[in-house]
Amino acid sequence: MNGAAHPAPGSLLEAIAASVRATVAARRASRPVADLERAADARRPDGVRFRDALRRQGRVNVIAECKRRSPARGVLAPSYMPAAIAREYEAGGAAAISVLTEPTFFDGELAHLEEVRRATSLPVLRKDFVVDDYQLLEARAAGADAVLLIVALLDAAALARFMRHASELGLAALVEAHTSVELSMAKDAGAGIIGVNSRDLRTLQVDLHVCEALMAEAPAGAVMVAESGVRRRVDVARLMTLGYDAFLVGEHLMTAANPGAALADLAAAAGSPGRDAARSVT
Repeated sequence: MNGAAHPAPGSLLEAIAASVRATVAARRASRPVADLERAADARRPDGVRFRDALRRQGRVNVIAECKRRSPARGVLAPSYMPAAIAREYEAGGAAAISVLTEPTFFDGELAHLEEVRRATSLPVLRKDFVVDDYQLLEARAAGADAVLLIVALLDAAALARFMRHASELGLAALVEAHTSVELSMAKDAGAGIIGVNSRDLRTLQVDLHVCEALMAEAPAGAVMVAESGVRRRVDVARLMTLGYDAFLVGEHLMTAANPGAALADLAAAAGSPGRDAARSVT
């Protein structure tokens, strides 16, 4: 069932969404829902463990991303081996692993997620542009513990339905917002894990001040994740002080000579006050 709203015509987000809708239609035609449901039933995702991993105390909780290419910077890793990268991330202290599975703009594949699932014991997030319930089944069947839901792609009814379906499948939902309006939609839908993306998906511009501004509107009890633009220990320390629980980091790690070492360097920002401490002094 398609549940996507349509972003502004001509925007990059609309181009990605249109491509995803075509890709999902083709995959649905080649793999019937009944077959996918049988594969999904064989998996035991742990969305609760994903959420808990993002709230570890006294740690820098990074969702470390496996991503070969981005529309903003082109190819990030010419020699792309997701399983090997995931093992580096686990050794470097990642809280969870994110895997880009969108093929047209990011060179992703569901097979990459399956490889990562076999390579690591960490919780795994399927990062894609969800516009159809079929993708949630795919995520579980491939071994994901969580999925990304981008508010800019969805109307309120679709967001609520995808969140409910994900929960029924045992998947956590990381609900992504970029504006105050989108954050309000995430809150109204009852999102328990909210990502604030400092990158505008329509223009690809990154502004960390978005994370700073929207943190003031975060709902009590939600796990808050800062996404995009986190490159330095000082970025991590500042955002932790504001109250962020976790960070989704992709390009900075994927363009490093040693992604695991780059992750460990970011983790050295540990010791900054977490969200509870930050709120206790505000």
